[in-house]
Amino acid sequence: MIDFVLASTSPARKKLLSEAGIQFRDLAPGVDEDQMVEELAPQTPSELTELLARAKAEAIATTETTALVLGCDSALFFEGQTLGKPLASSVAIERWKAMRGKSGSLFSGHHLIDVQNNRAVSLVTSTEVFFADLSDQEIETYVATNEPLQVAGGFTIDGLGGAFVERINGDYHTVVGLSLVGLRKMMRELGLDYQSLWR
Repeated sequence: MIDFVLASTSPARKKLLSEAGIQFRDLAPGVDEDQMVEELAPQTPSELTELLARAKAEAIATTETTALVLGCDSALFFEGQTLGKPLASSVAIERWKAMRGKSGSLFSGHHLIDVQNNRAVSLVTSTEVFFADLSDQEIETYVATNEPLQVAGGFTIDGLGGAFVERINGDYHTVVGLSLVGLRKMMRELGLDYQSLWR
C-alpha cells in the first residue's frame, strides 16, 4: 500500500479523502503563505494556488523517504480579484455582500510528489460557483458561525455554506479544495494506480 501524506490540516480535505476510502496521514506543512505570496507575487489564481500547493508538498517531502505527498491550495477569483481566507468577520461580511447573486471561480492547486522516485506533477482545477442572493441578516448570521473565516473565498460547499451555493459549473471536489478526479489524473501521470490508495 502507498504511504500517502496530505500536506494539509484542512478538515474539509481530510473528510473528503476519508469519505473517498483513501488511507492517509496528514501533516502540517508550516508554510508562511503570506510571505511567499509577497515575495513571489503570483499574477493569477492559477499561479497562486499552484505555487502554494507546491510549497506545502515540498515542505513535507523533505522529511519523508518513501511517501507520496500531496499539497493543495485554494482561492476564489471574483470580479478580477483573487480572494483567500477572509480571517476577519468584517471582511467576510463585505465579501458576501459583494458576491451575493453573482458567481466566481474557485481554483484549487495540487502538487503531488513521489518522494522515492523523485518525481512530481502539478495540476490546477477550477469550478464556477453561483452564489445565492442572501439578505444582510442571512450573511451576518452565517459569518457569526465563524465557518467562512478560515476558508478560501469565505464559503464552504460541504458545510453550513452549502445552502448558499445555488449551483456550480465543474467539479464539486475542486470547490471542497481537493479534486479527486485531478488526483487520479496526477497519479496516472506518475505511473501510479489511484485505486491502490483505497483502504
